[in-house]
Amino acid sequence: MDNVGIIGFGRFGKTLANILANDFNVFAYDLIKPDDPGKVELTDLLTVINQKTIFVAVPIRSFKSVIQSINLNIGPGTTVLDVCSVKVYPESVMIDNLPEDVGIIITHPLFGPDSIGHKEVLKIMMHPTRDHYQVYETWKDYFNSKSINVIEMSSEEHDRLAAKTQGLTHFVGRILEETGIASTEIDTQGFIELRAVIDQTCNDSWELFSDLQNFNPHTITMIKELERAMATIRRIIVGGE
Repeated sequence: MDNVGIIGFGRFGKTLANILANDFNVFAYDLIKPDDPGKVELTDLLTVINQKTIFVAVPIRSFKSVIQSINLNIGPGTTVLDVCSVKVYPESVMIDNLPEDVGIIITHPLFGPDSIGHKEVLKIMMHPTRDHYQVYETWKDYFNSKSINVIEMSSEEHDRLAAKTQGLTHFVGRILEETGIASTEIDTQGFIELRAVIDQTCNDSWELFSDLQNFNPHTITMIKELERAMATIRRIIVGGE
C-alpha cells in the first residue's frame, strides 16, 4: 500500500481522506487536530511533505503561504495536487514557487462533505500541469475506480465555466439567505429547491464563498451580468415592456 500526504484536515480534507484511506496509508497535517481522525495518521508537516504524493487541501487564501512554507523541503520525485475550487491562481502559485523537479497536478473535486452522499454522479476536474513522474493517468484511473468521473480541462477553461456555475450558485445562495426567506405552509416545489440551494451553499464557510468570488478572474464579469439581468427584468416589470 502506497503512502499519501494531505496538508489541511478541514471539512474537505477529511472527505478526501475518507476516500483515500481504504487504499493508501494517509498521513495528514493540520494546525488544529481533530478528536477523531479515523483511519488517518495525524503527524507533523515534515512527515507529510516527505511523501511522494501530497494533496494540499487548505483555504484558497492560505494556499500561497502554505506552498511557500514547504517548497524548500520537497524533494524530487514528489507530485503535488491541489483541490482548490479555482484553478488559475493555485496553478500559477505552484509553478512559480515549487522546485522545477516537483510534479504538479491541478484538481477540483466537484463535490464536498454535503454532496458526496447524494445519488448524483460525482465528478472531479483534473489537468496534468507538470506530470514529471507519469502519475496523472494513475490518479485518473483511481478516481474513476471510485465512481468519480474525471473531467479534463485547462485551468483557464475551468475558471471561465466555474464562474457561471459554482460561483453563480454560491452568489445566489448567499443573496437568498440575506433576504431572510423561510419555509411556509404553501411552499411550491420550486421554492423548496431554492431553499435547498441556500442550505447547500451557506453551509460552507463565508471564507470559502469570499475566496470563490475573489480568486476567480471571471467572477466579476458574472456578477455584472447578473446585475444587468436583474435591472433588465425590473425595468420590464415596472415599465410593462
